[in-house]
Amino acid sequence: MRWTLFRSVGHQINESDEKISSALGVCRGSHRIDYTKEDGTSAQEVPVEKQWEADRPALQNLGIFSGMALAMYNFPEGIATFTAALADPIIGLGVAVAIAIHNIPEGIAVSVPIFYATGSKCKAFWWSVLCGAAEPVGGLLAWVVLTNLMTPSAFAILFCLVGGIMIHICIKKLIP
Repeated sequence: MRWTLFRSVGHQINESDEKISSALGVCRGSHRIDYTKEDGTSAQEVPVEKQWEADRPALQNLGIFSGMALAMYNFPEGIATFTAALADPIIGLGVAVAIAIHNIPEGIAVSVPIFYATGSKCKAFWWSVLCGAAEPVGGLLAWVVLTNLMTPSAFAILFCLVGGIMIHICIKKLIP
């Protein structure tokens, strides 16, 4: 269907404007390369299972390393949630809900590669739970260590440190 559209539109444009026709030709070439493999068959004709079979180890590594990076990122989030709740429980609840909502795509980023590598929904689920558990662990550790030490200045310093840690992990570990 796309080819018919390109051909009919390209024929009309070819008669009126050579520059647009050239640009459309580039689109045609890109389309051909995108959908054709080296042996001349379409990339869409290869069964998905065959494509995944070769990629299973790479997918599993992707899921595991993404999970480790996200766990390192979630640990300081737990500290931030605890300190926010310690300062004001309503703000702490808001921070916890916001972090929980944004952890949904993080769990998907870990579980989908694991699922396609192993074929097990259970393993994918538990890997995402394990990576997400770093946040409550960070909060519990902050509660054990910092409960009696929190002053307004310590609160501000801790938030700055947690923010710096999260930015560093994001730039060094999460962004490829």
